[in-house]
Amino acid sequence: MTGAEQPLRVLVVDDEEALGIGVRRVLEPFRVPTGESAAEAALEVRIAKSGEEGLDILKGFPADLVLLDYKLPGMNGIEVLRHLSRDGAKPMVIMITAYASLETAVKATKMGSYDFLAKPFTPEELRYAVRKAAEHILLRRRAERLAAERRRIRFEFLSVLAHELKAPLDAVEGYLDILVEKVPGQSAQMLGRCQERITGMKKLILDLLDLTRIESGEKNRELRRVDLAGVLRRGVETQSSRAGKRQIRIEVDAPPTLDFLADEGEMDIIVNNLLSNAVKYNSPGGRVSVALRRGPGGVELRVADTGIGIAEDDQRKLFKEFVRIRNAETAGIPGSGLGLSTVRKLTMLYGGDVAVESLVGKGSAFTVRLREAAPAPVQNAQV
Repeated sequence: MTGAEQPLRVLVVDDEEALGIGVRRVLEPFRVPTGESAAEAALEVRIAKSGEEGLDILKGFPADLVLLDYKLPGMNGIEVLRHLSRDGAKPMVIMITAYASLETAVKATKMGSYDFLAKPFTPEELRYAVRKAAEHILLRRRAERLAAERRRIRFEFLSVLAHELKAPLDAVEGYLDILVEKVPGQSAQMLGRCQERITGMKKLILDLLDLTRIESGEKNRELRRVDLAGVLRRGVETQSSRAGKRQIRIEVDAPPTLDFLADEGEMDIIVNNLLSNAVKYNSPGGRVSVALRRGPGGVELRVADTGIGIAEDDQRKLFKEFVRIRNAETAGIPGSGLGLSTVRKLTMLYGGDVAVESLVGKGSAFTVRLREAAPAPVQNAQV
């Protein structure tokens, strides 16, 4: 039985109207074998007569392949490539031009072009070039589907595991609460350590679920206008008790309100992870400085502390899963090693990034930048 792959979207950007029409006539009846049984992929073709029109079409037509003329009225092909790279778009690009030269080919390749097709070209040459590109696109799709399936299975496994672990941990925690009130001195201290370990295990379970929900696309997202300044104030309030016990001051520089399109729960996770770390790894009597402001095209959140700091070699590993910096200063400080990895994945959903600056013994500063544009689908947030 013949299967059907989702059509490959092709955008032709060329100011010669006849060429665009000719390319569409050649490609629309064309079918590309997918390599899976007898399945084939059709081609859906759109045409733009300028680079500016092409970029505008791409906003509503996420092309898999762009056939891009080098010489265009206004913005030329290289400038279009530069825009695609800057905007994070991922279409494969074949440059088409009558001005074929080694210099042009090298420049286009450096800017991300997959192939180069010199005018005039025959229908056979066009189909051959498109077929080569389509094979890569279909392989990439297959790899993305397999990766998504692995993430889904991982999430389902961890969800079952969390459910099975949570009930006995809750029971043990309940009995410990009762015993702590009834036993004296050193025994109470030992039970208190047990309570801390139980709390750490429960946090690890919740962190794992947060991380896998994001990766698998199982996380329900509600995108709406959120007051980030309010989210920040709520996070500071949550950490104030722990900070107060160690005489750590939290100083906030933020506007009264800051409106941003986001999922409020995701913003809570980012803010609380950064504030929690700033307090947890700070020195007694230290300071946490928090700044929230609008930046170019989005918002910027900076959380700095006066704590133990992070060595340069360790900074490169910080945002990986289950990474905890282990040394004499961090011994005894609880953590799952998942918080910063989760923060990084969430910032990627918003087309942003997270960076760290740190000096050992002086403190650390984490800066999160989020773009104002509508967030990307959850499944795109991968490391």
